[in-house]
Amino acid sequence: MPNAYPAIWKRGFVLILIGLSSSCASYYHTQYNFNQEFENGNLEKALASLQSNSSESKGKREFLYNVNNGLVLSLLGRYEESNEYFEKAFIYGEDYRINYLNEAASYLTNPNFTDYRGEDHEHLILLYYKAINYLKLGKSEEALVECRRLNIRLQQLSDRYSSENRYKEDAFIHTLMGIIYQSDKDFNNAFIAYRNALEIYKNEYNHLFNVEAPHQLKLDLLKTAWLSGMHEEFQEYKEEFQMQDYVYTPTDGGELVFFWHNGLSPIKAEWGVNFVVSRQNNIAYFSNEELGISFPFSLDNYDEKDKNSLANIDIFRVAFPRYVERSIYFKNATIFYEGKKFSLELMEDINRIAFKILQERMTLEFSKALIRVAMKKVTEYEVRKSDKTLGSLIGLINAITEKADTRNWQTLPHSIYYCRVPLQEGTNSVRLSLQNDKASSTDYEFTYTAKKGVTLFHTFSSLESSYPNYNFY
Repeated sequence: MPNAYPAIWKRGFVLILIGLSSSCASYYHTQYNFNQEFENGNLEKALASLQSNSSESKGKREFLYNVNNGLVLSLLGRYEESNEYFEKAFIYGEDYRINYLNEAASYLTNPNFTDYRGEDHEHLILLYYKAINYLKLGKSEEALVECRRLNIRLQQLSDRYSSENRYKEDAFIHTLMGIIYQSDKDFNNAFIAYRNALEIYKNEYNHLFNVEAPHQLKLDLLKTAWLSGMHEEFQEYKEEFQMQDYVYTPTDGGELVFFWHNGLSPIKAEWGVNFVVSRQNNIAYFSNEELGISFPFSLDNYDEKDKNSLANIDIFRVAFPRYVERSIYFKNATIFYEGKKFSLELMEDINRIAFKILQERMTLEFSKALIRVAMKKVTEYEVRKSDKTLGSLIGLINAITEKADTRNWQTLPHSIYYCRVPLQEGTNSVRLSLQNDKASSTDYEFTYTAKKGVTLFHTFSSLESSYPNYNFY
């Protein structure tokens, strides 16, 4: 490498530095106007803010652009338009092509240069929204298509992971499939879906997320077992649930399945960790005593120059993603109808699932980030030996571009609850009461027109939650 560089190269690096410094904000802050309008319940303004930046519809955040549009449009009751965006996101998730140029750039700068492909649970939840949109439009056949897609997604998720302590099956999605099949009078498939959901709640959700099988799920399992003619299983589950007094009684009118989307999901933030580098033979060790972690890095495939350069690195900072929870405001919800109370039960804790997914892949995140930063440091060290000024510029650029990937679907609910309410034929008035931890409540009134044997679906979103801790950004 020559001792002096043309001035244009140095000016070029300064321009790169200026450009990169403007792109280092977290994903939450790059979408700040949209997020503020959405969190305040100004959905029309949120949609306008989102769609004003249409360049993202074909960029590295295409998946997030589509799912955010889909969710906001669904909340606005524009279900057909909503599903158009969700379908785009689904197709994007089916496309496993990798842009290798962007992948390489991510190692030279940061992972934000790659396309955001979505977390496992995000691909499942978008199909949930699609299915619910279709059910609200009275298109049960289309909703069943989404059920089949969900089943395929769940199988892919299960096949991908073998560890017993990983998020690899989704009890909520199986419950949803059962609800949809039951509404279509396909009681046999509904029973199978409910049975699968029950097993996942018992064997995985209980210890991974502290979420137990809802009582309503047990009632629906007993009902569909009876209606499917599975009387032996019906008796077995009655004993297991200690519900020997349960007797199936057909309803005279219709039914309401009410989903409550409570709060907002966590936000990805950046977490900076300092590592000390030590070398023994052909192994470099990256260690952090405070966290009690040490990662070995083989130098077998590197030439002596790179090995010596790496050995000269003493300490450096690496950026990793971390989640910041947005605490929920409402803690419980109850529906009052005809003098009866129906408690909405927790069926999916998206907040805890998000934390679990990131925790499961932190080893991979650590190794990728360490390789990225180590290689940038090697380059900086070599250039600095020839040209201290340019080496300093590269070091400054490396410091600024050392960013974690803070992208995620941030308009999802914190958690999802549900209940089933039997309705009379004709007009029905229902009251929803939301309770916070200060023993005060907020009530909403709804009116439904029910038909005999028909299931109605309703979703209600409480966007109230704490703002993210900006100290993480």
